[in-house]
Amino acid sequence: MALAAGPEAQMGKLVITNIGLLLSGALEAPLLDADTIIAEGGKITAIGKRADLDTGNARVRIDAHGCALSPGLIDSHVHPVFGDWTPRQNQLGWIDAFLHGGVTSMVSAGEVHLPGRPRDIVGLKALAITAQRAFTNFRPGGVKVLAGAPVIEKGMVESDFVELAAAGVTLLGEVGLGTVKAGYEAKEMVAWARKAGIQSTIHTGGPSVPGSGYIDADTVLEADADIIGHINGGHTALPLRQIRCLCEGCHRGIEIVHNGNELAALTAFRYARELNQMQRVILGTDSPAGSGVQPLGILRMIALLSALGDAPAEEVFACATGNTARMRKLDGGLIEVGRAADFVLMDRAQHSAGTDLLDSVRKGDLPGIGMVIIDGIVRSGRSRNTPPADRVPEILA
Repeated sequence: MALAAGPEAQMGKLVITNIGLLLSGALEAPLLDADTIIAEGGKITAIGKRADLDTGNARVRIDAHGCALSPGLIDSHVHPVFGDWTPRQNQLGWIDAFLHGGVTSMVSAGEVHLPGRPRDIVGLKALAITAQRAFTNFRPGGVKVLAGAPVIEKGMVESDFVELAAAGVTLLGEVGLGTVKAGYEAKEMVAWARKAGIQSTIHTGGPSVPGSGYIDADTVLEADADIIGHINGGHTALPLRQIRCLCEGCHRGIEIVHNGNELAALTAFRYARELNQMQRVILGTDSPAGSGVQPLGILRMIALLSALGDAPAEEVFACATGNTARMRKLDGGLIEVGRAADFVLMDRAQHSAGTDLLDSVRKGDLPGIGMVIIDGIVRSGRSRNTPPADRVPEILA
């Protein structure tokens, strides 16, 4: 299948028909009764049955051939540096590889792997602003990278957070990766950040790199960051009783990552379901990391949590899309009119024991991705990283 010749050739009206299964990204109603989506200007303009919609005058027309369509997956926890390179693994093209795993948006938890990362207050602010600007202007493979997440250090004052917010910084890097590790110190700075409109994430569990520290449940609760970062550890997890305490003891985001303890991941997920708090669950990879780069990390977490967490696959897809979009205030992640036209078209992998896409994921298999679309523009065809799908979409002439 040939892709349309460049983004400029695809601008205008996009029509996708013959969708076999439409995942909404919304936990409260994860499946939609529709077979057609229309987008213009990079935004969804209509969702419904083909016979009821105006599908004429399309610049790009796609026949889904019965494939499922999901909002683009969102990786809630990555550590970018500059460009599409990671010094942690000395690997080029890692973000583009994630595109082939269905990821259309990423959220930085801090640009901590930059060689010689500045730790003085002037330097850390400069790095955050530079990263925010750089990834706003540069999108590898079209992937949206929300970057510029400063790691807080001792000596910062409230005006530093006001300055960062005024410059466009909306995130803090993982609390605990710098010199601020005590709960009472973090609590004050997290509150300053929240007042300025900056969202915070706290490191949870044992140290992941030299300089980070052990952050236990009491510290997490005292700091009161917006997101409990990698609640299943990055890599070393807290005792399961402390994970239970975090799920019960606050209302903040529960982030489960690929590069963590799988038993702890399943435990946190089961606690969230038991407490009827699934809307708090978001997924990330915490990569690049010592264990490498995982282009299929989000898909693997969806399959793991569905298969071993005994949850409907469509609900876990919502954790990786709509839950994250709402918590991170992103424009994608949900199939709604006015949202970004970020889509993944996929199907059951060939020879899977599952009868269809959702059943195959529930049985632990990864889906085969046939196309990824970002802002209404086709960014990739059949994935080079997933297993081949039974069916793939087609761009019609």
